[in-house]
Parts: sequence; structure tokens; C-alpha cells
Amino acid sequence: MKLNKWTVGLAAVGAVSLASVAKADEKSSSLTSVSSTVLSGYVDTSMQWNLGEGDSHAPGYKYGGANKADGFNLDVVDLTFEKPLDESEWSSGYKAELWLGPDGNTLGTSSTLTTFGTSSAQTKSDFAIKQAYVALRAPVGNGLDFKVGVFDSVVGYESSDSINNPNYTRSWAHSFEPAENTGILATYRVNNMIAFSAGIADIESSQINGRAQELALNKTSTVVNESYKAYLASVALTAPDDWGFLAGSSLYAGFVSGWDAGLGANGNPQQNYYVGATINTPVTGLKTGVSFDYLRSEDTLASGALPAGGGFNTVGAHAWSLYASYQATEKLSFHGRAEYFDISPYAASALQTATGGSQGLNGQLGGVASSMMSWTGTVQYDLWKNVLSRVELRWDHALDGSDAFGGTGPQANQSGHIVTGTLNNSFIFAANIIYKF
Repeated sequence: MKLNKWTVGLAAVGAVSLASVAKADEKSSSLTSVSSTVLSGYVDTSMQWNLGEGDSHAPGYKYGGANKADGFNLDVVDLTFEKPLDESEWSSGYKAELWLGPDGNTLGTSSTLTTFGTSSAQTKSDFAIKQAYVALRAPVGNGLDFKVGVFDSVVGYESSDSINNPNYTRSWAHSFEPAENTGILATYRVNNMIAFSAGIADIESSQINGRAQELALNKTSTVVNESYKAYLASVALTAPDDWGFLAGSSLYAGFVSGWDAGLGANGNPQQNYYVGATINTPVTGLKTGVSFDYLRSEDTLASGALPAGGGFNTVGAHAWSLYASYQATEKLSFHGRAEYFDISPYAASALQTATGGSQGLNGQLGGVASSMMSWTGTVQYDLWKNVLSRVELRWDHALDGSDAFGGTGPQANQSGHIVTGTLNNSFIFAANIIYKF
């Protein structure tokens, strides 16, 4: 605290106290910190109509499912408080992003105070912490930036925030990617073309303050391994300005490996691999994208689901996704997505049976076939200021011949096919209105 000579003089004659001056100075400093905080967010609403009868087995992509079929929905209210890093060498800041609404239950960031796999875990609070981290910069080279706390995953083409995606509904790939991690992430930008990130987290999936828990090979006890952590890495490449129409295009690769939150007391060692690119084209306003996701998991669901003689089942899922976006006018744009998704029949069946489609493979696998194609078309027209408005048609088709969608009956596994409903195809019409502030 620095005091000028007039303040010292007044204190000497008892006109003011140094304690009150110190408190005022502290208050002024606090107000300065608060004034640099930026408040932002959005209110996300939707309407959805699932064509056909029976919604018990609506496609179970993340943030979708039967609960949003044939009705009006409040998806989520996002509130973000942030003090971004400035340009100083030892810059510091923070970000706290909170979700209020039904999608907060799907995000999966419940802390370790909630026990997964029990009725207490299924209590709906409509609240989630999406991100909450301290941001720091160290003067190493061009500046080494850190996030310490809860932050978005380093893998995936799409965001959990639908407002940042070309389409309203999420891809199947997004449904088995980790959404958030709790740990520390370091990012270093070599130049305008190359950036790296690497970090360590508690576990591979989104549970805050999670710890690795592994089912022992005898299939009857759980071994807690406090030292097991998840490891994160990514690299981003951006095309330079002298690459013609390709300037600004990007190539991104990411990797996450660790234990997930598990089912009950059991955890699954798994790895997520991701490669994606966004590519500008010679056509003004047209951008394309491509992504590949692969998940490998050693399943430890239950003794009855494990191979005879002990050990674990290795299950996997992968997805190829193609994207195209065309900005026709300042307000009007068109967006398309085509996706091929494959998951082993055993994995889809076992995970649906064990979780009710709520946690399997980091996502929601409620209505799902062992292999599928999905096509999504979106028209966006921003008529009002600060409002994103769009309509969307989505078609999911079960390539394995199963009746994976619709109906009201229970899920079953017949001859390697996932039989959940009465329909081989699912058609969804949706409208999405978001106000961003």
C-alpha cells in the first residue's frame, strides 16, 4: 500500500486511521478486479418433432433422446464470468461457466460427492459447472498459458455449446467424446501456424474431482489407484495467409487416455483419438469440414458381462463425419452433416442395459444400432439482433438392419443386433432459438 504525504499527515493527527485507509485501498483493488470481469452467456430453447409413433427409443445422441421428442424444450441457460488473460508477461485471469437447465444434467460434471450408478446420482438438479478454471501465463518463449481447474476437452469437432456448432443436434461422435476434464492444461503457440497443448487430469471423463477406480481381475472387488491419471495432448495447425483460398484453414489432432468415471464403483480404462480439419474453399462463403473419432475402452461393467475366466472385454466405437457450411447472405446460411457411426453390438447392448442410456461411452446411447448413417440439414436465418434461429431435419438409419428407433418396448439384443423399437429409420424435425448476451 502506498500512502501520500497528506494521508500520513492526517493519520499523525488522528484525523484518519491507517486501518481505514488500508481497507479502502483493498476495496478499490477488489472493484478494479471485478470491473475487468466480463459477463456473457445465452438462453437456448428448442422445439422437436419425432416423426412416427413411439419415442421411447429416440436416437440417443448427446443432449437428445426421448425427453426432447415431440414438444417444446428449455435446453440450457449459460452464464459465463470471465477475466481473460491480457498481454502482460505474468497475466492471470479466470473463467466460470455455469449451466442451468436440463442439459446441465446431461453434461456429466457431477462431483465425487455424487455416487455414480445409484439413485442418488440420478437426482436432477438442472445445474452443472461447465468450466471453472484459473488462467495463468508464464513468460516462456511466446508465452506459456495454463488452465487449472475444469476445462473443455481437447478432442472433438463439435462443442457442448450448440450455439457454436453448425447444426443444432449433436453428432454421434460427440456423444462418446469426453466433454470436460479436471486438471491442468498447458498451451504454447509457436507461431501463427502451430500451437500445442498438453495436460494431466484426474480421469478421462467429465466427473469433477473424479478418481480412477478399476475392477479387479477377480471381478468381485474394486481397487482404487490414486496415482492413475488421464493424459491429454493436442496439436493445431493453421494455414498461413499466403496459401490462397486455403488461408485460415485448420488441421487439429487430439488424444485423451485414462480411466472414466465408471459405472457404480467400477471404472473403464479408455482412450479417445481425434483428427479433424476445417477447410476453406474457392467458393465465397463455403467451408467444409471432416473429422474422425475413435474410442477404445476395456469394459468392466459387471461380472456377468465379462469374459469367462476373468479379464475384460475390449469395446470400441468410431465415427466419420463430413461437414459443409454456406453463408448465402449476411443473415442466411446453410449447414449439412453426414456421419457414419459404428459400435460393437455387445458394447451398445451392455452399456444400454447397465446405464439406461445415461452414461455409456461418455454419452447417451439410448436408441442406437451397432452401425448407422446419419444425415442432418440445417437452415439458419438470423432475423433478430443477438438471436440465432434455425430449423433442422435429421435422418438416422440403422445399417445393421435392426429396429433401433421408435416403439415403447424394452431394449433387447437379438443375434448381435440392437433391437429397441419398431423402426429402422428415425426422422426428426427441430427448431432452435438462442439469445446470446
